[in-house]
Formats: sequence, C-alpha cells, structure tokens
Amino acid sequence: MMKRTPLLSLGIAGLGAAALPTSAQAQAPRTEQDRPNVIVILADDLGFGDISCNGSRTIATPNIDRIAAEGIRFTNAHTTSSTSTPARFGLLTGIYPWRVPGTGIAPGDAGMIIRPGTPTLASTLRDAGYTTGAVGKWHLGLGESGRQDWNGHITPGLEEIGFDYSFIMAATGDRVPCVYIENQRVYNYDPEAPISVSYKENFPGEPTGRDNPELLRLHPSHGHDMSIVNGISRIGYMKGGGKALWKDEEIADVITGKAVEFIEKNRERPFFLYFGTNDIHVPRVPHKRFAGRSGMGARGDAILSFDWSVGRIARVLDSLGIADRTILIVTSDNGPVVDDGYRDRAVELLGDHRPWHIYRGGKYSAFEAGTRVPFIVRWDDGARAGTVSGALISQIDLFATLARRCGARIP
Repeated sequence: MMKRTPLLSLGIAGLGAAALPTSAQAQAPRTEQDRPNVIVILADDLGFGDISCNGSRTIATPNIDRIAAEGIRFTNAHTTSSTSTPARFGLLTGIYPWRVPGTGIAPGDAGMIIRPGTPTLASTLRDAGYTTGAVGKWHLGLGESGRQDWNGHITPGLEEIGFDYSFIMAATGDRVPCVYIENQRVYNYDPEAPISVSYKENFPGEPTGRDNPELLRLHPSHGHDMSIVNGISRIGYMKGGGKALWKDEEIADVITGKAVEFIEKNRERPFFLYFGTNDIHVPRVPHKRFAGRSGMGARGDAILSFDWSVGRIARVLDSLGIADRTILIVTSDNGPVVDDGYRDRAVELLGDHRPWHIYRGGKYSAFEAGTRVPFIVRWDDGARAGTVSGALISQIDLFATLARRCGARIP
C-alpha cells in the first residue's frame, strides 16, 4: 500500500523530493512579508494526458510546461472525486465529500453546499490576514435551493464562507443561469430582462433545444436540450437575462481578466485566489483565437484556451515582480471526458490523443483516470526547477498544507 506524502514535505515547503526542507524551512512565516501569495488554477475536465509536459505528443501546452519546468510536476496526484461538485467541495473544505450528504453534482439552482460556518481554505487564510478571491466556475451552490433572488442580492454566498471577492459562474457552462455573479449579484444586470430560473418546467413561450433545434448552432448529443442561450441549449430552464447573459466564446477572456484584476489590485499584501476555469468543460466554444488551431476540434481548442489562461496568470505575476513569493498550483477537478453532451466532434477528431494517458476510465468513473489529474506546483522560494515526483498526493491535503505554510491556524 502506498503512503500518501504530505505536500508540505514535497510540494510546498521544499518543492523537491531530493531536497526535503529543513525544520526552519517548514516553519510558518513570522511576518506578513514572509507569507506567500497562493493561486490555485483549477481546470475543468482536464485529463492527465491532456498536457504536453505529461507526455502528450498530440497537443502543445507551452505555458503549463513552463510552470512545470520552473517547479515540480506530480505524476500521482488525485482529486477526491471523479466529478466537479464533490471534488471542489473536498479541495476547499479538506473534508471527504462522501462524508457529507448533498455533495453530488449540483444543479444550477442548488443552495450553498458549503454551509456558512464551515471552515474553508478561504476563511482560514482570511482569518490569518489574507485577501481572498474566487473567480470562474463555482458549482457549489448559492443561496437556498430553488429560492435564489437572481434579480437581487443572493445570500448566503461566497462571502459567508471566506471569500472577500467573487466573480463566478453559478454552476457550469451547460447549466442555467448563464450569467456571471459578482459579489453575490448578477454582473451587468439588465433590469429590462429580469431573470427566472427553474429546474422543473419551462417558462411559457421560451424556446428549447428539444422543441426548436433550428435555433441551435451547437446541437446536443444527449441531454442538454432545455433553454437556449447564445444558440446553445442547456440543462435547466431560464427566462430573461438580457445584457447579463454571457457569450460562451468570451468566457475565458472575461474570467481570466477578472483573475488578473484581483491579482493586480492585491499585489501589495498576501492574497489567495481560487481560479476555476470553464475550459475544458462543455459546451466547448473557444474564442476565434483558438478555434481550429489544435486539429482536434473544440475540445483540443479549449485545451489551448486553458493553457493561454495559465500563461496570462504567470505573466502578470512576472510583470508585478511577485512570482517568487507566489505559490502557483495548476490542477484539474477530475479526469477527462470526450463526449459530454454536445455534438462538437470531439470523439471523431480525437485521433491518437489519449486524454486519460495510460489509465482506464475518466470523468464519472471509479477507475484511475477519473481522479488522477495534472498537478503542478511552482514556488521560487526553495523550488528545484523541473522536479518530477511520483509521490502520492491528494487535493484534500491542500487546505491543511497551505494553511500551515501561510501561518494560518488550522481549525
């Protein structure tokens, strides 16, 4: 039986299996200047074999490869679950999701799954003096189930579990409501188009993918045939939104831009940023900068988009001169899925690419490719550049590991 290795000894405090930290290195920081910033970039459905530094020869991810070359790349790192909501719950709370009822895949109108009062990585670091932010995909519920006020202040929300700032997608790209939520209010709210959401029945007169396929630019392969937003049918029903509705091809630009704004605004003091990208989850509608570039269709193009997001975050850290005091983690919520509900030709254009690498299974699966994910850590303070570690790592350890290294009291 393999022994799980604490990240403090391999991934954070020393960043190198061949150079384990001394007791002095492992101590918590004594001053604010000693406290590193922390950024967790969490991809969506990115497989272990989807990045070139893990051996892929069918797609190039140069920005991710750069982070790996400057830090440590783990080859035996796992999420707590092979799908989104429970994996994110485990990462942020340090609690195995199977111990907590109601942590399965959340609908878009799910209530807050992490209840106020539950210690989180964000609340623990905030209590230690960090400024905390969450940007991008959330998928852990908001407010009370089915009773959210999408036209007003949504509570409870991320502030109640430790985030000073939030700019999120309420659920997933394929679930309504298709709007961003900034600090618990709909971003760019349009009072001329009040929002209604239902996961039970459609609103009178609203078209659906099932009844109005002629309105679609991307057709479902299974499910995903309810309300139509931006020419794409979703899971669930919504009405209204107007100017607040997102454009799928702009999601990566919008949320990466908000992540950069958070970093720039808080560069003078320690911060924690949880950045959940929409890529490479369905519906895959990459920006025109990436469309057609991978040769593998929309899924491959979305991988290029994710790599771009990683590169933009890395470049802003460099430009601000704070890369050497920022712990940067790049990982994924679960393993890969190719056809996840839309006819985007991901299966037909996969070719020799193996998102699951040499492992069986993938997203939703109990087999290894469902939980074995990319996991890269860069921190210039003590890092041994280009280290590759086969140590067994679990995302559930991030809470305690990062809290300890940042001088926070672990609840």
